[in-house]
This record gives sequence, C-alpha cells and structure tokens, in this order.
Amino acid sequence: MAEQTPQHDRAAGGAGEIARLNDWLRDNIANPGNNRVVMTAGVADLIGDVGLFRGFQKRAALMRAVRDFAEFTPGIDPYGEHDMGSFEFETTACLWKIDYYDLDLSAGSEDPADPFKTVRVLTIMRADER
Repeated sequence: MAEQTPQHDRAAGGAGEIARLNDWLRDNIANPGNNRVVMTAGVADLIGDVGLFRGFQKRAALMRAVRDFAEFTPGIDPYGEHDMGSFEFETTACLWKIDYYDLDLSAGSEDPADPFKTVRVLTIMRADER
C-alpha cells in the first residue's frame, strides 16, 4: 500500500474533499469508475467460491459492510479523510483502506483531492494480514 501522507502536507483540496471522494468510492464500490477495489487472498477465502453465483451473498455482504461503514473516530480517521475502517466479517476482524496513486499506479498521488490526478485503490483485508 502507498505510504499515507499526513493531510497537512497535501494539496489545497483538503481533507473534506478527500473524504467526499473516498465516500463516493465506497458508495459506488461495485462500479468504482477509474478507481480500484481489491481484496486479499485471506478475505477471498472467507467468501469462498463465487463461480456460478456460489458465495455471491457473502461477497455482497462484504461489500455492504465496507460501503455502510460510518464509525469514523479520531483513532481510526485522524485526518478526517474516511480512508480506513474496521469491521467483522464471517466472525473475522477485517479492515479496508484507501490509498492514493498517480494515474499509472506507479507512485503515490501528488494531490489526492484531485480525481483527475488520482486513482483510489480500496483494499479489503483481514486484520491479521496487515
């Protein structure tokens, strides 16, 4: 994952705009546009086989848990960017994290508040995979 840059070192868009764009990504998790949504192998194992719609309900429940997360406390969201959350899925502690990359995904974004310069990558993982 990309190294998180503290909000005070970021371009003028600020934490509010970054949070709005991060919330948009979560609201549109099934259709993220130019952004990406990925999961680790550990989370995929929790879902199981999704071929021919097997495990489809588990996958939908996982995506809803990320989309609906709203417990942004200073401990988990110190910069107010809504870029990380924790939840339980299939009795397993899980996390989601949004990182900011440049358009070719080769380096961190120089301005995470600018959607024309940034690809957001939302990663869903088990807490023990950090």
